[in-house]
Amino acid sequence: MKVTQRLKNNLKEVIPDFNQKVALGYKGFFGFENKSNPFFAPLMCATQNRDVALSTSIAVAFSKTPMVMAMESYSLNQYCQGNFTLGIASQIRPHIVRRFGMPWTDKPVSQMREYIAALHAIWDAFESGGPLNFQGETYKHTLISPEFIPYIEGYGRPKVHLGAVGPGMNKLAAEAADGIITHSFVSEKSLREINLAPIEQILKEKGKPRSSFEFVYPIFIATGSNEEEYKKNVAWHRHRIGFYASTPAYQVQLELHGWGELHHEVKKMTKEGRWDELGAPVTDEMLDTFTVMGEPKDIAPKIKQRFGDFVDNIQCNLELQDAQTQYEVVKAIEAI
Repeated sequence: MKVTQRLKNNLKEVIPDFNQKVALGYKGFFGFENKSNPFFAPLMCATQNRDVALSTSIAVAFSKTPMVMAMESYSLNQYCQGNFTLGIASQIRPHIVRRFGMPWTDKPVSQMREYIAALHAIWDAFESGGPLNFQGETYKHTLISPEFIPYIEGYGRPKVHLGAVGPGMNKLAAEAADGIITHSFVSEKSLREINLAPIEQILKEKGKPRSSFEFVYPIFIATGSNEEEYKKNVAWHRHRIGFYASTPAYQVQLELHGWGELHHEVKKMTKEGRWDELGAPVTDEMLDTFTVMGEPKDIAPKIKQRFGDFVDNIQCNLELQDAQTQYEVVKAIEAI
């Protein structure tokens, strides 16, 4: 099983942390769209080492045009010598419209299908030298010239992984992408029933081997180098589950386990401004369902038991005080 490690949020910390982890043996890393451009950290890391796997997880697709995304990701894949994967997702309407000032069609699945098709049309034009004539409902790209084609070093286009929460994006990932990036707020049951089963059916219908499609799971791991750190991480994950449970879009995860009332309880708490208390209603059973928790030596066996037969890539946000203990967890997962 692959493991990709989240890169540091603070760009000043990226390279020292990356080099330390590579020296320990880490093989994959991802940047994310939060406090900086998601391509910055992978590019910085590629200046140090281009043999490791680098990716975005995720870059917000609808925040920029397909041409901008195509140029950035294609150029980065050339520089990474083919070791870069473009992970994208839609985000939600308020962020796209009010934060980024970009169009939202109210048909995000259709818009994303068109977006991915536009990426490939642009990459086709890059590699052939043109012409470019992509005519979609939301995106139109009809101009390319040699002056604006990126340097091509022979490493091709990046793979595309699609972040998916609902059934529409899940289905689209199987139809149009090279892999899926699930949400972190999921369980073994939801991954198997909501994500895996439809994906395998679509791949079968399209005649695509399962081995050609990567199932990426950004897992919640609650562990620690010592008892104090373990308790702190458990408390953090308990609160995080309460936070996600308050979001209507994720209510399905709770209802699948008969815990739908938790959503209404924590949503009421957010309306009352009781953000620090969101973890209180989350039971130990809920915590165990939505995380993998225990001593460091217990993590990989639990992951293997729950997900070993279908998850291809674990995205890891784990940051322990003891770097060697953390890497032992990662190495054990890679051995699955």
